[in-house]
Amino acid sequence: MKMLRRTVLATLSAATLAASMGAIAQDIKPRLIRFGYGLNEQSNQGRAVKVFADEVEKLSGGKMKIRAVGAAALGPDTQMQQALIGGAQEMMVGSTATLVGITKEMALWDTPFLFNSAKEADAVLDGPIGQKVMDKLQEKGLVGLVYWENGFRNMTNSQRPVAKMEDLNGIKLRVMQNPVYLDAFKTLGANAIPLPFSELFSALETKTVDGQENPYNTILSSKFYEVQKYLSVTNHVYSPWIVLVSKKWWDQLSKAEQKVLLDAAKVSREFERKDTRAEAGQCLDRPEGQGHADQRADPGRDRPHARQADQGQRLDRRQRRHGPLERDQDLARQDAQVSRHAAGRAGAVSSVTGPPVPSFTRRRRRPAVRRAPPKHPQP
Repeated sequence: MKMLRRTVLATLSAATLAASMGAIAQDIKPRLIRFGYGLNEQSNQGRAVKVFADEVEKLSGGKMKIRAVGAAALGPDTQMQQALIGGAQEMMVGSTATLVGITKEMALWDTPFLFNSAKEADAVLDGPIGQKVMDKLQEKGLVGLVYWENGFRNMTNSQRPVAKMEDLNGIKLRVMQNPVYLDAFKTLGANAIPLPFSELFSALETKTVDGQENPYNTILSSKFYEVQKYLSVTNHVYSPWIVLVSKKWWDQLSKAEQKVLLDAAKVSREFERKDTRAEAGQCLDRPEGQGHADQRADPGRDRPHARQADQGQRLDRRQRRHGPLERDQDLARQDAQVSRHAAGRAGAVSSVTGPPVPSFTRRRRRPAVRRAPPKHPQP
């Protein structure tokens, strides 16, 4: 009797599970999702989009497929955002800075020196503050899923090294179409010119602008080193990307379909951050001649808290190349307090650069040879 009861219970459990799985499967319909992004397929952005696409197909049992369209083929970020709001496009990933005109709260992430490290950025962006800012997008017709990492931004130009604030005077610097960036670089003395990213390379090539500012990965994948001579390591802003969905389209999805996209986005986020940071750490290790003349601003005097998460590793590389360097005493970080930073660090942009530290090319100095003085005076 007991054996019969167990058999019946096991059969009922299996049937219930199969029924629930069948119901979930019925909630997921065949869908082709257009996903636009600005960089090329070989970039860190392109690699992460592929991970997202593979995960969506896996979690949906092959029913939901991502059609990835890179290299700004669907237009710049601002154009894709409007397409999502209107329901003409389903998904995209782009900079939070280009969303400021739609949701003013996104300007928080453009505050100079807001984060001391990538670890701090992760904690805030993935926490309640980051979610609260992201939720504001729904009022404007967009749904934010996750933040990806674009990275700490640095400057390049074709005119001269930038080692102090005065060096920016008169440089035509392309900035994003964002009032925070425009005001900040105008204050520093640069001739700030707003320009879509898709037009940037040709503008640099034709000298329409002298320079630009972006994270290492973007500088490398976009081959800006072909048209730029100087790289100035300033780490002036930590720049996130955000994965967006059209709210009009999102509201048509079942809960199961929404969960597939959200879970896949979280998987892609973890991959993208690790991949981006690994690539950024290698960007300055290129053989000489494949990049810029490296001019570094001193992060220790004017902006003691501006550091990347891997700053210790970078200092170790500096020590191996140039001998011992003094570690700043402020490497012990405090937790990021976004509200305090946003209010108190707004004026910090005026100290974006400091005196130069040694160049980081692979050229080695020959050791000085001491010669003994001659025994007799030379004629």
